[in-house]
Order: sequence, then structure tokens, then C-alpha cells
Amino acid sequence: MPYGDPAGIGPEILLKALRKVTLGDSIGLLVVGDALLFEKVSRDLMIESKFDAVVADDAALAKAMAANRANILYAQNVLDMNQFEYGVVDAMCGKAAYESVALAHRLVSEGYAKAIVTPPLHKGSLKAAHINHIGYTEILADLSKVNNAVTMFDTMGLKIFFHSRHLSLRQACDAVTKDSLLSTILVCDKITKQHPHIFDGHLSLAVAALNPHAGDNGLFGNEEILSIEPAIEEAQSLGVDVVGPIGADSVFYQARIGKYRAVISLYHDQGHIAAKTYDFDRTISVTWNLPYLRTSVDHGTAFDIAGKNLANEQAMVRALSFACDSVNRLMRVER
Repeated sequence: MPYGDPAGIGPEILLKALRKVTLGDSIGLLVVGDALLFEKVSRDLMIESKFDAVVADDAALAKAMAANRANILYAQNVLDMNQFEYGVVDAMCGKAAYESVALAHRLVSEGYAKAIVTPPLHKGSLKAAHINHIGYTEILADLSKVNNAVTMFDTMGLKIFFHSRHLSLRQACDAVTKDSLLSTILVCDKITKQHPHIFDGHLSLAVAALNPHAGDNGLFGNEEILSIEPAIEEAQSLGVDVVGPIGADSVFYQARIGKYRAVISLYHDQGHIAAKTYDFDRTISVTWNLPYLRTSVDHGTAFDIAGKNLANEQAMVRALSFACDSVNRLMRVER
């Protein structure tokens, strides 16, 4: 796993999570990041570092893995610690964060690991480093040559897919077309059917409405009539068990109490507000359709509290546990 933006709370919650998460005897944790940064965070915040081995190349990594080291740090050397500051936008940190995730991608692709778990990035630091991506999903999709990566939130059983993510509200509304939403429904239905241990296939997939009261037959907008209902109807004709549009003020609660297997949120904040209001500290993000599983915390770098030992690691623990459970299940199948 990469360490996120080093100036944020990523390294802190990673070290805290290492003390709490139980990975099992057959699974280890491989972290990519600057060793001096972890030493500083451990020293400044008085958090014990739980790394069993620190390696600097693939040969040393293979040796540490053969020795069954549980927590391995693959040390990169990007940061100038004389210039480092907690909680500031910095091109150096953006470059370090990108190189960390790029190395994590390579290590998973070459079989050294089976999943990627990510602490938060900072979009401003990536931009300052001239990285032409705004987040992990875009970076990993580009590195993997994938054009249909799908984001899902999991909040203690409430599962939310996103039709669109980082768009302005105006652009997000324009992105709700019949063809694009039909594609999202079909992709989400396929994902849920491929993972019956995570989704209850006996339940319907639900689509949130865009407008208040699902538009009230055109009184409050016509997107439901022109785009959303036709997409749902065509998906149903193709055999998909999907319902909607259902008012966004109720559909997420209904999914939380077990009425739907998942909800398709039509834009970023619609689903984020529902998930984070339910349980901010334990919401995680899952990216589907990459060549490997990727889980993540759902929150940002929290520059305002970085370096102060105030960050809550619960989402990091959940993201690690989710990935661990999935890898364990995959290993049982492979046996």
C-alpha cells in the first residue's frame, strides 16, 4: 500500500492501523513510502512503528517475504526531510505520493501483493507536481490501462455506487443521460453478481433520483422522464433487477436497512453525504474493475490536524480488513 500524501494524516493513520488490524497468519502488509518520513511521524507522535523489515529493492523484498516478515516497508527516497512540513501543499509531497502509488501498482502487477489499500491524496499537491490526475482511481486506471473503473462506498453494509464523481454539479446533471446511466446500471449489476459474498443477489439494485421527489412527473425537472426512467426500463428489459428512480432523501436509508443490494448515486455529494452522515469514520471506498482490488479511506488528507496525533484510523482499519478478507477468500478459492 502507498502512504498517501506524506504531509497529510496518511502515514499517521497507517501506523495507528498497524497496531489494530488483524491480517491473519498467511497475509502480510507491504507499505511503500519514505523511511525517514515514517521515522519522523513515529517519533513526533509517539506511535510505535510496526515494520518487521525495511527493503529498498525487489531482491530484498523477495528475501523478506520468504522469511515471512509480516509488515514490510519498501523504502523510496523522494522526500527531502529538511524541506518537509506537515499540512502544506507541496509539489515534493505530490511527487512522492504519485511515485508511491505507481510503485505499489507495479508490485501488485508483478505478484508481490494481491490488493492495494490507500490513505488519502491531496489534489493540490498532485497538481503542483504536474501530475495530470486528480486521485487514486484515475491514477490506477491509467497505470492499468482501464477505462471503466467503478467507485463504490461501503458504510457498515450500506453500499453506494457512483454514476459520476469529480464533476461540478452542473456537469454532473448533464452527465445523467439515458445511455450513460444504462451503462452504469449494467456495470454495477455485473459487479454485484460477481461478488455474492459482498452483495445480496436476492435484492434489487436501486437508482437514486436526481430531482426532489424524483421530479414529480416533470414539475421539478425532466431528467427522470427523459433519461433515468428510460435507462432503468431498458436495463429491466435486459433482465436486470433494478428499480427507481427513488427519491434520494429515502433510498439510502432504505438500502441501509436491507431493502436494496446497493444504490447508484447520480453524483458525488449525493452519495458521499449519505455515507458519511451514516458513519464518517468507518466509510471506505472500493474500486472495482481494476486488475486487482483497491480499497481506501473515504476522507481527505486533513492538513489542519496533520502531525498532531488527532487523526482517527477507523476507516484505515476497515479498508485494510476489507482487503484482507477479500484476499483470504481469493486464496481459499485458488487452493
